[in-house]
Amino acid sequence: MSLRSRFALAFAAVGAVVAVTVGALSYLAASDSVFAEVDRTLRSTTVALTRGMEKRQEQTPADPTGPADPVGPADPTDPADPVGPSPGSQSPDSRDPVGPSPGGRDTGTRTPAPFPGLDLPAPGGETAPQPVLQAVGRDGTPIRLSGPLEKLPVSDAARALAATGEAGQSDTTEIDAGGHSYRLLTTALGESRGALQVAVQVDQTRQVLAGMARQIAAVSLAVMLVAAAAGRLLAGRVTRRLARLAEVAEEVSTDGRVTHYAVEPVDGRDEVGRLSASFSRMLGRMVAAREAQERLVHDAAHELRTPLTSLLANATVLHRVSELSPDSRDRLLDDVRHETRELGHLVDELVELALAGGREETEEPVDLAEVARRAARRVYRRSGRLVHVDADGSVVRGRPQGLERAVGNLLENAAKFDADGDEPIEVRVRRGAVTVHDRGPGITADDTPRVFDRFYRADSARGLPGSGLGLAIVHDVAEAHGGSVSADARPGGGASVGFTVSRSRLLPVSRPPTEAAGGRPAD
Repeated sequence: MSLRSRFALAFAAVGAVVAVTVGALSYLAASDSVFAEVDRTLRSTTVALTRGMEKRQEQTPADPTGPADPVGPADPTDPADPVGPSPGSQSPDSRDPVGPSPGGRDTGTRTPAPFPGLDLPAPGGETAPQPVLQAVGRDGTPIRLSGPLEKLPVSDAARALAATGEAGQSDTTEIDAGGHSYRLLTTALGESRGALQVAVQVDQTRQVLAGMARQIAAVSLAVMLVAAAAGRLLAGRVTRRLARLAEVAEEVSTDGRVTHYAVEPVDGRDEVGRLSASFSRMLGRMVAAREAQERLVHDAAHELRTPLTSLLANATVLHRVSELSPDSRDRLLDDVRHETRELGHLVDELVELALAGGREETEEPVDLAEVARRAARRVYRRSGRLVHVDADGSVVRGRPQGLERAVGNLLENAAKFDADGDEPIEVRVRRGAVTVHDRGPGITADDTPRVFDRFYRADSARGLPGSGLGLAIVHDVAEAHGGSVSADARPGGGASVGFTVSRSRLLPVSRPPTEAAGGRPAD
């Protein structure tokens, strides 16, 4: 299943759960409120009926020889009787609920009700549902008082209330009688006087609640469909960008080639936008690394070809070593040793350059003045050239071996181009910047932009030993420390070549500048 479909199903599920939960709570709240109102009506009717019975008993003398009637006969002409006339009696105006017609005459017709329905008379003449009133003797005998039913069913709970219930104790239940549903309230009169039962139809209430349930179900279904559609639309906007990234990643992993894939830029700063931007940068770095690798291999093959060709030629001459004069033999052997040494130096620098980007070296506080002095001592041992160190107290967070290699390459490069000079080579360290000054032939304007390229050698340097990788390693070290490289002509002749590290790596440790005199560096 696709991510888009999962989003759509998740939104639909969440929408359905929320809609069903809200609908169910709304239905339960409405049902409780409606039946609470019905129960309140039943209780009000019971109270009115009880008060009417008490008033009638006060007005009618009790007959000690008569039967025990907990309610007493209903008087159809007594206006104080809440039960009203018996089913067989009819008051003069009972046929017309809205009163006589103008002029005092009864026309015998009914005025149509303005709102026909289950609870009001309709134009067809149906009577409105009336409450059913019934008394229950202490022996459980039902006594019909009023209403459309002949009698209400008397349950065991109702008999118990009539026989032993305390006054006001009640029980509410629902029954089916006469093809209708009723809500029945049974209330004990107390002192073994029986009980009163009041029932009212709840068919219309059930229909209203059923209609509400259908509406809630329809709304829930609509909410679920809208949530699914919204989830699918939103997922489409999100997954469209992810699908493009996945497509590019699959292409790279399938063919194994890293080319310049164009990933559409994504607006916004959300997670997908950041992922797309990071993926684009990663591809760019992969392309640059692949191009640099291919360029390194091509340049290395080109640079290795010269010493290997010379060695091959010398090896061919060695087959005729017996024919050579002693001087020619010595020159041949010196040439072989020189080419072998240059080849080894080239291989060392190639390995150093290849491992410079991937070497894991722990960063730590590095005193650039001490780094410059160690590199100066090493150059003195190799070439005999004096180095003058002018350094402040710059301490940076970096890789000590890489920084020392970079400073050493700068000094060796200066010693190579200023081999005949008498003045010491100068190293200046200021605020995380290292600059080496020599008094050699200098750097032309055409060579300046390319002196840090791999294997690049100026015309004036082609007769000198070296591979053209020393300054390239300096460039990589400076870049790894967030800095830059520089190469300029030195005032008065020579060159000024150096590098910097990022100012953010400069630690707050300051010491006054120190200068090492232009003599032999201390071992």
